[in-house]
Amino acid sequence: MRRFLPTSLVAVAATALAGCEQVEQAQDRFRDLTPYEAYQESLAEAGLASTALAVDWMRAGRTALDAAAPVSLPFEEEGFIAAEDPGAMAYRVTVARGQKLTAAVTLQTDEETRVFVDLFRVPDAEGDPHRPVYSFDAVPGSFEHEPWRGGEYILRLQPELLRGGQYRVSLRVEAQLAFPVEGHGVRAIQSVFGVSRDAGRRQHHGVDIFARRGTPVLATSAGIVNRVEVTGLGGKVVWLRDPVRNANIYYAHLDSQFVSDGDRVERGDTVGFVGNSGNARTTPPHLHFGIYRRGEGPIDPAPFLRPPSGSLAELTADLAQLGTWVRLRNDGIRLRAAPGQRAPVLRELEQHTPLRVLGGSGEYFRVRLPDGGYGYVAARLTESADEPVTSQVVATAGSVRVRPADSAPVVAQLDRGTEVPVLGRFDGFLYVRAPDGHTGWMLDTAQQ
Repeated sequence: MRRFLPTSLVAVAATALAGCEQVEQAQDRFRDLTPYEAYQESLAEAGLASTALAVDWMRAGRTALDAAAPVSLPFEEEGFIAAEDPGAMAYRVTVARGQKLTAAVTLQTDEETRVFVDLFRVPDAEGDPHRPVYSFDAVPGSFEHEPWRGGEYILRLQPELLRGGQYRVSLRVEAQLAFPVEGHGVRAIQSVFGVSRDAGRRQHHGVDIFARRGTPVLATSAGIVNRVEVTGLGGKVVWLRDPVRNANIYYAHLDSQFVSDGDRVERGDTVGFVGNSGNARTTPPHLHFGIYRRGEGPIDPAPFLRPPSGSLAELTADLAQLGTWVRLRNDGIRLRAAPGQRAPVLRELEQHTPLRVLGGSGEYFRVRLPDGGYGYVAARLTESADEPVTSQVVATAGSVRVRPADSAPVVAQLDRGTEVPVLGRFDGFLYVRAPDGHTGWMLDTAQQ
């Protein structure tokens, strides 16, 4: 039974630890179960956890985490999960400091189905457990996650036992904060964080965004105005409290202020206008924009304002092939860990290797190999495995099996002299169609 303590006690225990990772791990000891974890417990309570199907289901979830595809953002994939074959999909992404991750998942199925969607933070130290940071079990669904520190994350989706369908997952990142000067972007930043000021006596604790005098200055997020004042250094300034990020946002050198102490503002509301008040009287009009966070002091605002690079790959893979078997057209085709020519190569495959299509992203298929391995291949390098590439006469009576393994279950028996169409080859086995219509695997006696 999981125990829970008051939040105050958790905080005391957490602050005694050194480093963010240890604090988060301490907090995890007192959190509620995720829907996925609660489902696992329900299987155990029903006496099903030790069944072969449940064991395969739990193994699929662990394997997906360990072998998550390292995808670049933005990313979209449409895929197929077979109800009879416990499976899970997982994607590993990098979310930099100052970025916001948005994830959306849908599932098309003829049955009412729970799909467990979990976002994990990858631990800094190898061997530490993945840290769940967001979880839900109702689709379609979406969420946003704004980490204060950057890192690696894994999104996993897995339906409950004996359920499946066609899914779609979408992952995107954007800057956490809106740009604070109307009609401008990061190119208007001409003085960056940390540069020397006053002959090295101090550092620049913000960024300077140059614009015409009177250009509206905007709230970068929803918050409360906690100070409107005039100072010798900043001139006419506004301080905005951002409760979501536990930060104070600083606007300085304004020509005039448009808010008062205690005002609530929404993202994009006007808080003042660009000027050059304070010690900026000899410079062109600009906004000095800063972010301060308790325990850190001033931090570089640029990552929180900078839009991410990258664009979504156009989907050209034929999704009509989802769930079907295809084969490779040529030798030496590379199986990659993720869709894209820069993704790590897992192995090189031979011509006519059969692959089951599980998903499509850009110009790539996500596939499962006959031995259970997963990866991505360029869709244009595959063809349907319905038509034979050759035929073979059975030299001695033999069996057609569900997998290319001598111990796999038999789906058909072949008499000596039977001619069977060959649909593909893999690891010393032929993928064939038996006279009764079943497809499966038989030993390639020509290689023995």
